[in-house]
Amino acid sequence: QLQLVESGGGLVQPGGSLRLSCTASTFSLRDFHVGWFREAPGSGRWGVSCISRGGGRINYADSVKGRFTISRDNAKNSVYLQMDDLTPDDTGVYYCATDLSMWSQWQDPSSYRSWGQGTQVTVSS
Repeated sequence: QLQLVESGGGLVQPGGSLRLSCTASTFSLRDFHVGWFREAPGSGRWGVSCISRGGGRINYADSVKGRFTISRDNAKNSVYLQMDDLTPDDTGVYYCATDLSMWSQWQDPSSYRSWGQGTQVTVSS
């Protein structure tokens, strides 16, 4: 299993911003598509965004379009999720995942073989 580490979560007020990072230390992340998922309390993992190996293809869930931006820096072996205009509905544990079996299934958690440990994002006043 490929090892990923997320960071950047925290507590933020509604309307605020956070930038999440997903870094690989034991393999080259440039060879893989990478997705971000959110897991809210009592819910399963829900696909937020995905970026292709070269960064040329990007998908977003409808509810985050225009607010979230996914990007990657292959030189730093990292993928980022810039989250702006956050709302309480964005609260949850955010996971990055990689080794996606099929691009069209990017929102299906079972399509990924490797996951990070997650980082908590709480949006509250």
